[in-house]
Amino acid sequence: MRSELVFGAMAHISNRYLLSRFAAKAIRQFHRPNTRIEDTMNDVLARFSSSDPIAPMRSGQQFSGASFARVSLR
Repeated sequence: MRSELVFGAMAHISNRYLLSRFAAKAIRQFHRPNTRIEDTMNDVLARFSSSDPIAPMRSGQQFSGASFARVSLR
């Protein structure tokens, strides 16, 4: 269920506003035509659950990983 994915993602991003902002940007980047947006959303939340997407930003580095390429807060 998506609620489990959201709670899993909140383990790394505790601010709900930041999570929704990050997820919206990532969904726009990862979405492919002719696929359901819901599937893309679930995939992004699963990625957020398995790793910390803002860890590079906390240390002052820029995103360089392939899984979160070109996703930033700006």
